[in-house]
Amino acid sequence: MYCTKCNRETDSTICPECGGETTDAAPHAVYWCDTCNIPLISTPGKTKITCPACGEEARYLCADLRPVFPEERLLFEIMTDRPLCYLHDSVWAVSSRYYVNGKPHNVSVAEITALNPQDVRSKLKAYSSQNSDTDFLCYINAFVKANTPHLNGLISEACSFIIEASRGYSEENIVVSFSGGKDSTVTADLAVRALSNPYLVHIFGDTTLEFPSTTQYAKRFRESHPLAIFKTARNNEQSFYDMADEIGPPSRVMRWCCSMFKTGPISRAFKSLYGDQPILTFYGIRRGESISRSKYNRIEDNAEAVKIQRQRVASPIFNWGDIDVWLYILAEGIDFNDAYRLGYERVGCWCCPNNNPRAQFLSQIYMPEESEKWHNFLLEFAKRIGKPDPEVYVDTGKWKARQGGNGVAAARSVQIEASHCATEDNAMIFSLERPFSDELVGLFTPIGDHAPGLGRTLLEESVFIDRKTNEPLLAIMPFTQPGYEYAAKVRILKEGDSETLLRQARYQVLKYNACRQCLKCESLCRFGAISISPDGYRIDPLKCTKCKQCVTDKYLEGGCLMRKYLKTKDEQ
Repeated sequence: MYCTKCNRETDSTICPECGGETTDAAPHAVYWCDTCNIPLISTPGKTKITCPACGEEARYLCADLRPVFPEERLLFEIMTDRPLCYLHDSVWAVSSRYYVNGKPHNVSVAEITALNPQDVRSKLKAYSSQNSDTDFLCYINAFVKANTPHLNGLISEACSFIIEASRGYSEENIVVSFSGGKDSTVTADLAVRALSNPYLVHIFGDTTLEFPSTTQYAKRFRESHPLAIFKTARNNEQSFYDMADEIGPPSRVMRWCCSMFKTGPISRAFKSLYGDQPILTFYGIRRGESISRSKYNRIEDNAEAVKIQRQRVASPIFNWGDIDVWLYILAEGIDFNDAYRLGYERVGCWCCPNNNPRAQFLSQIYMPEESEKWHNFLLEFAKRIGKPDPEVYVDTGKWKARQGGNGVAAARSVQIEASHCATEDNAMIFSLERPFSDELVGLFTPIGDHAPGLGRTLLEESVFIDRKTNEPLLAIMPFTQPGYEYAAKVRILKEGDSETLLRQARYQVLKYNACRQCLKCESLCRFGAISISPDGYRIDPLKCTKCKQCVTDKYLEGGCLMRKYLKTKDEQ
């Protein structure tokens, strides 16, 4: 077993040295050749590594590493008050720890946040004309040459994996998920390389919160790959700021934006291209990115693990480290997102709550207007929900840990009032946020088949029956009662299943009340039966197979994502 944090070999499931979780996949480790002044990649635990370029013994350095491009090196020098000091040196990094000629130099979070972004920006501009890349390129060339045998092994294994994973899929049903980041860039190149097919479909999920450099790079990628089928998936119906204003900004535990602006639109793109056909998607997921991703499998098709149904996900670079990805990019001369040159380690959404303080500082330097707009929005939100010290709440990042809809007006939509019917056993009255309609009736399609002839016409009652046995399951109809502005009455018609049927009914009423078009349900349905738009939430009875994933807590906690995002402390 190997630790996912420090790469140490251990027999325990938890690393005794650093407390990190372990995996059975042997990672790579980074060694340093003091003679050539470059990193070397090998497996950890070896007592002696010899540099293939000079023959000298190398020393262990760290678990992973990334190159520091001249733009970031100048930033590092300015942050440490040494402009152009390391112009001729070999500079690498992992997180906020820099290695200059193989020696560590830490820049703490406190040191970063104490800097004035405007001053840093001015100094970057002042020194940029003197910021040569000559020595940087020499070290990169030496690094690539010395690690070529390792790279060849990586490429051979990844290509074999891609070929094997693709068996049984037609070329038209193989997709590359393209995010504009380095990992998806390498995955795309490997897929085309392994399958000898430049016509592969590439799906770019434009979240509307991309770095400017990501949008620019996606355009360059498309222009440089004219034979590829390049599709952009984007939610044009909603605004991130409008949704954040209504239900609160996303947090680390409530990232509603992912479903609404990424997986949902991508799922729609798959649906328009492939309908119900199974597809294979190559993702640039790596186990070393996070503890959660270290628990994934290299090939996933489990409904609980795959966010977008109707697809099988394969990850060719699952076991690669950062340094492996950069070795491939630099050796193959592949164009990449310019955000990495500036020092960003990841290039997802620029205002993601998972971004660390260092990434936030970089955005204050390179995206000052956007950063100020987001900061002001967070301040206004903090004031609106009653935080006693909004500046502290925002500047210390406490907003990233928020849970539920406390203080948010929209939280009322998930607070369903329900009561037993006084005149009829096995019947419940549910409060509605808007008038009873056919849309609500249609939401009961996953529970059973609508049988129009069985309902009491004068009461506008709709009955749903078991598809296999034709046995009546439940009935729903509009209801008027003092204390409820709008309400629906649900009668349970099948004895013995009342608890399950009432829970499923409650889930669908919740969707009717609280749906904000997060698109989670669309992504969850592998049969393409669910469609969500400003016109409403629709379920096609001809496509619905009654799999009940959309009314099962296992797949959709509380029946609706808005329940998770908007529930208050009283409902925890």
